[in-house]
Amino acid sequence: MKQEMTVKVNDKFKAAYAAGYPLIEKEALMDTQMLKEEGALLRLTDAQGRFLARGYYGKQNKGLGWIWTRNEEESIDQAFMERKLAKSINRRQPYFDDPATTAFRVVNGEGDGFGGLTIDYYAGYYLLSWYSEGIYTFKADIIAALQNVVEFKGIYEKKRFDTKGQYIEDDDFVAGERGEFPLIVKENGMNYAIYLNDGAMTGIFLDQRDVRRTIRDTYAKGKTVLNTFSYTGAFSVAAALGGAAKTTSVDLAKRSSSKTIEQFSVNGIDYEQQDILVMDVFNYFKYAKRKELKFDMVILDPPSFARSKKYTFSTSKDYTNLMREAIAITEKNGIIVASTNSASFGMKKFKGFIDKAFKEEGKKYSIVEEFTLPADFRVQKEFKEGDYLKVLFLKLK
Repeated sequence: MKQEMTVKVNDKFKAAYAAGYPLIEKEALMDTQMLKEEGALLRLTDAQGRFLARGYYGKQNKGLGWIWTRNEEESIDQAFMERKLAKSINRRQPYFDDPATTAFRVVNGEGDGFGGLTIDYYAGYYLLSWYSEGIYTFKADIIAALQNVVEFKGIYEKKRFDTKGQYIEDDDFVAGERGEFPLIVKENGMNYAIYLNDGAMTGIFLDQRDVRRTIRDTYAKGKTVLNTFSYTGAFSVAAALGGAAKTTSVDLAKRSSSKTIEQFSVNGIDYEQQDILVMDVFNYFKYAKRKELKFDMVILDPPSFARSKKYTFSTSKDYTNLMREAIAITEKNGIIVASTNSASFGMKKFKGFIDKAFKEEGKKYSIVEEFTLPADFRVQKEFKEGDYLKVLFLKLK
């Protein structure tokens, strides 16, 4: 049995926890000195000792842990995990029933009551991503529960809780049979090559599924498309399959070229007819201006933070300048797809960055599409911060 400690909650946080707030914040606890071993169960009470919730201690950039249950009689064991997992899996049944999409999220952290853990499904394989040492101490019960609840080919994991923010390299295989990679998954009928055994990333960000489909179905036909911070070229593939005249993919990482070639190839697209460039995006903007290049569509999906030899990019500080660079090389009546996965600000502030950029450039625009997380990335209404994705399709006037 795990050690359980009783921790009192400050009065000003009491109502939030009673209402369903899932994050255990440092400021909410009256005494944090007793918190030593990550994974310890925490019995949260009010100042008078009345039960509020049961959670666990696990340091994450967001707080000190997450709530498991508000039922005082509920034990945190394998049976508990099975009940929660079964509920999460059942919510995704429409995705399991759709042959055109074989990659999606089945547990979205606190949105499904598993703060600190996500579970993704890839064509018969399950991938667990652990975001704190605390949640990782529940691994045995969670893996056993998953094996009882789902049919699977194999189970993999990613340990993402190193204190320096680095991915912990390990043998990522957990159970079942090892996959043969790349594993080809489908997304709205498109093919993507993914790897569950090759570092922190799999090759595709599942939260952009609806955006990729919209690019393919509505905006790409006959257009020249620039995909910046292109990673493995997933947006470029969607654009090409939508009939884009040409795509240009730009990313600083050397592996991006071979990965993007692979994604085009598994869709039967001649990658030699596309431009794939390994270079700093900001240098590319300068090059494009010098050559007087313009694009019908520019896709901006930068990481929240990035560093190259010449530049340091932070979304909260630099998105306005990035947007100005994009405006300068977008055709009249063109589309800019502005995206960020930064959880440090909301949609209103994001729109403010964009508005400022257009004003500084003396240009006008309209928002023609707006996206947040897709339905499988479930968000808890008491924790709006969990809805981190913000995507706007902007039409230049």
